Amino acid sequence: MEHAPPPFFKRGPSPLARLAFFSLLSVALLVADARLGYLDTVRAAVATVVHPLQRLIAAPLGLFAAAGNFFRSQAALRAENARLTEQHLANAARLQAFDALAAENAHLRELLEARNRPDIKSAAAEILYSGRDPFSRRVVIDRGLQHDVRRGAPVIDARGVVGQITRVYPWVSEVTLVNDKDQTVPVQNLRNGLRAVLAGRGGDGLLELKFVPLNADFQNGDRLVTSGIDGVYPPGLPVAEITQVDRNAAELFARIVGRPLAGVGSHGQVLVLDWNPALPERPAEEEAPQAKRKKGRKG
Repeated sequence: MEHAPPPFFKRGPSPLARLAFFSLLSVALLVADARLGYLDTVRAAVATVVHPLQRLIAAPLGLFAAAGNFFRSQAALRAENARLTEQHLANAARLQAFDALAAENAHLRELLEARNRPDIKSAAAEILYSGRDPFSRRVVIDRGLQHDVRRGAPVIDARGVVGQITRVYPWVSEVTLVNDKDQTVPVQNLRNGLRAVLAGRGGDGLLELKFVPLNADFQNGDRLVTSGIDGVYPPGLPVAEITQVDRNAAELFARIVGRPLAGVGSHGQVLVLDWNPALPERPAEEEAPQAKRKKGRKG
């Protein structure tokens, strides 16, 4: 006769009993952990045991990433080193040419018994905000009458002419940028020495040469610097680079457009120049011949 075990030992507890038991156990553990913090020590012990295994698993990936960064850094450093070497050679050549030109200029000034130009004083300023008029190109800087800033002083940055101070207040000043529609700058072409007047166009931020004859020798890529005429800007300051030259025989003047070299809309610091050369007064204009005749008849 075969002896069969009781059903309880053959099947074990019922699924419902298992669910109830483990649910109560889970709730008890949650309460004990939340209220009493009994499982913090257990978690810390498990993390301590598992940490070496985690580091071991992550080691190949870390080595692969470190090797990739090493080779990328080596390539970047080699490229940067080559670029800096080339730039150093170019700067050395320019410096030698500058020294030669400076020596020649000093010799010519001695021969002509011309006095050297006085040093130009400058003061650093920071752009506070743009002008309120959306149709003008103006900014406000943190220098004013209390800092000996005068109206008409040139404003530059590391690249060239930014603009000119048009309004001065006790603590701040307003600068009209070179690309403002009401701003003009007397310039000179570095390539051939031709002089012209450069005016801002306002909306697109570009500059345009005014009243230039059709046969004037201006080309794309020519650099324009301040000519120093009228004593407004010191001579030789970079202003613009010509980007478009249109000559239409049906028009009286050529259409020559350039872009400003200075960061008129990208920098936050500028230099205010104290440039006020002692120019002689303009000679009195002679009266027209017809005006003289009329005066003679009346007498």
